[in-house]
Amino acid sequence: MGKALEFTDDSFEQDVINAEDDKPVLVDFWAEWCGPCKMVGPVVEELASEYEGKAKIGKVDVDSNPETSTKYGIRSIPSLLIFKNGEVVDQIVGAVPKSQLKKQLDAQLTN
Repeated sequence: MGKALEFTDDSFEQDVINAEDDKPVLVDFWAEWCGPCKMVGPVVEELASEYEGKAKIGKVDVDSNPETSTKYGIRSIPSLLIFKNGEVVDQIVGAVPKSQLKKQLDAQLTN
């Protein structure tokens, strides 16, 4: 069963930007104190399991990893970025339904 990965300032380049295949990477920027993040968190975990082998799914704690959060202009959390081939190809800000996250992630699977 898949589990969302933990990305850090140190690992982000290797795990996300230089990901070895052309699978999309969904990154959830979150913080422990963020109420809406707690709503999105379990959904991200479900997606990690459902998309295992098709996409890479992970999280970045913005408090512990300010460098990555700043680099991608994260001002509101939760913010979810979808990367493909090292580039941001889609962005979701705020707590959104699982169906919307799946729709945007599926769009990148077919590209």
